[in-house]
Amino acid sequence: MDLQIEFFGVPFVIMALVLLISMFRVLREYERGVIFMLGRFYKVKGPGLIILVPFLQQMVRVDLRTVVMDVPTQDVISRDNVSVKVNAVIYFRVIDPQKAIIQVENFLEATSQLSQTTLRSVLGQHELDDMLAEREQLNADVQAILDKQTDAWGIKVANVEIKHVDLDESMIRAIAKQAEAERERRAKVIHAQGEFEASEKLLEAAKVLSQQDQALQLRYLQTLVEIAGDKSSTIVFPMPIDLVTGIKKLAERST
Repeated sequence: MDLQIEFFGVPFVIMALVLLISMFRVLREYERGVIFMLGRFYKVKGPGLIILVPFLQQMVRVDLRTVVMDVPTQDVISRDNVSVKVNAVIYFRVIDPQKAIIQVENFLEATSQLSQTTLRSVLGQHELDDMLAEREQLNADVQAILDKQTDAWGIKVANVEIKHVDLDESMIRAIAKQAEAERERRAKVIHAQGEFEASEKLLEAAKVLSQQDQALQLRYLQTLVEIAGDKSSTIVFPMPIDLVTGIKKLAERST
């Protein structure tokens, strides 16, 4: 007569086989296993083949690959009281599996919430022009704050990128007017600078022409040639100022 041992209706051989299979776990190169012995932290194992003691040890898998997380659109009020909508993306990975499992309940959700509040806090301290022109510096500021705060969770924030800064239509029109006014200002400055440089050259030319009276007369003749080349029926004869002054003095004497 064969002796067959059963536990709760399951043959002992089958149960032993199931327990033996459950002892072996395989972790990939990018995975680590946080092992707990009777509820207490034991060690971090992996990658490769892991052997667990049934009923005494439990394992939690942790992925060490870089996580790309999209930060939802946040309503931000800048320091100059402009309401904008900003979204971003963060790149982070777990560098200490023990802290990532023990120190925080869900490190993915915790990092996501922290990134949203940090993004609003940092951008709210800057003006709209800084958000549009100094985006790299803002990325570095947000990354530094997140990396410092998530260090206690065993997480390394590698990079933060602000993707979009959306404005209202009224604000877009105001910025367009501001840009147009700035271009007009620059045009006037350039024109005034040109007039100033031209006046300096004219002053130098006048000094050269004043050294010889014949030079001024030759300049008059050259001007007449240029006027005649324009096919104009009107010819202007330049009159020296000294002649006008002499005529004025004679008229005063006659009176």
